[in-house]
Amino acid sequence: MNSITCPKCGKECDKLFDSVCKDCFFETFKLIELPLVLHLRICSSCGAYFHRSRWENIGNIEEVVLKAVENALFIHSEAGDVELYLEPKEVTPYIYIVKAEVDAIVREEPVHAEAETEVRVQRTACDMCSRESGGYFEAIIQIRAAGRFPAEEEKRRCTAIASEAMESMKKKGDRLAFISDYQEQKEGIDLYMGSMNASRQVCRLIISELGGSFAESPTLVGMKDGKNVYRITFAMRLPEFRPGDVIRFRGRIIQIRSSGKKVNGISLEDGSRFISTPEELKGAEKIANVRDAVLTVLVSIEENAILVLDPETYETVAIKKPMSFNAEAGSEIPVLKTEYGIFALTHSDVPQEK
Repeated sequence: MNSITCPKCGKECDKLFDSVCKDCFFETFKLIELPLVLHLRICSSCGAYFHRSRWENIGNIEEVVLKAVENALFIHSEAGDVELYLEPKEVTPYIYIVKAEVDAIVREEPVHAEAETEVRVQRTACDMCSRESGGYFEAIIQIRAAGRFPAEEEKRRCTAIASEAMESMKKKGDRLAFISDYQEQKEGIDLYMGSMNASRQVCRLIISELGGSFAESPTLVGMKDGKNVYRITFAMRLPEFRPGDVIRFRGRIIQIRSSGKKVNGISLEDGSRFISTPEELKGAEKIANVRDAVLTVLVSIEENAILVLDPETYETVAIKKPMSFNAEAGSEIPVLKTEYGIFALTHSDVPQEK
């Protein structure tokens, strides 16, 4: 094989790289370039990283530092089969030294290069955390109940659903998914929401679990970039009847077992299953709740009836025997006394005192 003389250093070689030998070529070849100092903005509240004119949620501080170095690292376009290794070292909570090592193939030759940079961390507040702490909101969810005030457990559950939904949406990239304020009213609660779209999703989640409906009402609050800016009020109405309520509907006495998009219950008169919707139950009368039940003595059991003591007059009265009735004469059973009669319940229907 004929040897070639390098025109730069005069050394004999087998082939030239851009008209010079391999040593001369790689002497000036820059596989990687990395700035000596990098400035990094991180939100002191949520840990978001400011990159390319926007805030991004990445992970912990070390992951953010490595991501910033990776974004700033230049690797020559001729490099192939690139292997990158980054080693961070925390000097102070605000300064990191990161060593970068790269192995690659350039023109069929293995090449190794190293570089080091100092990452200076600036702690500040991102736009979303600034908005959240400043009480920014795009929507209000007003949680009320039809024909009554929401119970404490309903208000707690609605708030929990909203908080869980906000955490989930934040992880998916919706940086406006936050609750900026919570206000308890006599007739319910108001949630001030950072995101209009997230608020709509929260309403749907609450309805899916607790039932009810909601309506949207926009209010013009100003203009931005020549466009109208609106805030939306989401008026939520939880169902009028809750699990445990006993209602009179079209002449039937129904104990509500569950309430959502569908209302499920059981007839206290014949034990038959009851299914309806909140809309169909408008006009139904609430006559009691299973919590109003009291214990009374079961005197005797007939084929289709039972004899019990009236819990107020202590007179013996005959009432309809519930389905799956398995109490024994002489024992105590829970009953509801209403203006429409006395109805027997099972012990499992009545909440136990804690």
